Amino acid sequence: MNKACVLGLGLLFATPVVVNSADAGANYRQHCAKCHGEDGRGKTKAGQRLGARDYTDPKVQASVSDEAIAKSITQGYKDKKTGRQIMKPTQGLTDAEVKELVAYMRKFKGR
Repeated sequence: MNKACVLGLGLLFATPVVVNSADAGANYRQHCAKCHGEDGRGKTKAGQRLGARDYTDPKVQASVSDEAIAKSITQGYKDKKTGRQIMKPTQGLTDAEVKELVAYMRKFKGR
């Protein structure tokens, strides 16, 4: 085998595989915006009915950790007083997509 062919095969196998994943904005619009709103304020009909937090509020942002947001995305969210399911778990997201969603929601702070 010539050197160019060996080099080409080496580059092919060394290149990271890109998984088809939606960007954070698309995932947010698909899974979160119905309740949390396009702007993160939670002022949609569903968001107001369920008491969705306003993620533009710095106090709200400071009151919740990245881990808690990720857990709500992957496992859903229950009312702490009543135990009632408020937010269903989001299905089909990779760990990387969940992390990107958390970062996307953090950008709402102070808007």
